[in-house]
Amino acid sequence: MIHKLTAIAQAEIGVLEIGGNNRGSRIVEYQRATSLVPDNWPWCAAFVDFCIQQWIKDPEAANWLKLQVRTPEEWRPKTALAYGLTTWAKARPATTTILTEADTARLGDIVTFDFSHTGIVLEDDGKYIVTVEGNTNGKGDRDSESGDGVWRKIRRKTLAKNFIRIHPRA
Repeated sequence: MIHKLTAIAQAEIGVLEIGGNNRGSRIVEYQRATSLVPDNWPWCAAFVDFCIQQWIKDPEAANWLKLQVRTPEEWRPKTALAYGLTTWAKARPATTTILTEADTARLGDIVTFDFSHTGIVLEDDGKYIVTVEGNTNGKGDRDSESGDGVWRKIRRKTLAKNFIRIHPRA
């Protein structure tokens, strides 16, 4: 089921900002997945929120999670902060697990990086992780200031602060 989340993220690869930094109709769409009003602010976490929002609309995803207390819309993240995703996960221990950079990331895990950035994991070979990230670029830059779109990235795993694994309620 988690492969559907990564398919949503991968389908967004190539979306670019239009009209300036943190601007464009698709960027506004990502930002609308948060609890903030869309504006000229960094949108990496908004991209992750958007992907989860689209994924959780699928009744199969909602059923897979076995949500009991929250509706899918109440359950999903709405934070504009990369580290806010960790706070979100901590509040949902029945359906999320927080892992360290020492753990092996899996397809669909959310990664937060030491430099206050986030994305969705595609692969982990132990030394590098492959991700889909919003508000990044095709270079190896830090990305927050120079981010211009949604890109597939390969980063050293040591840059990861933690991984958030979404799983069904036991």
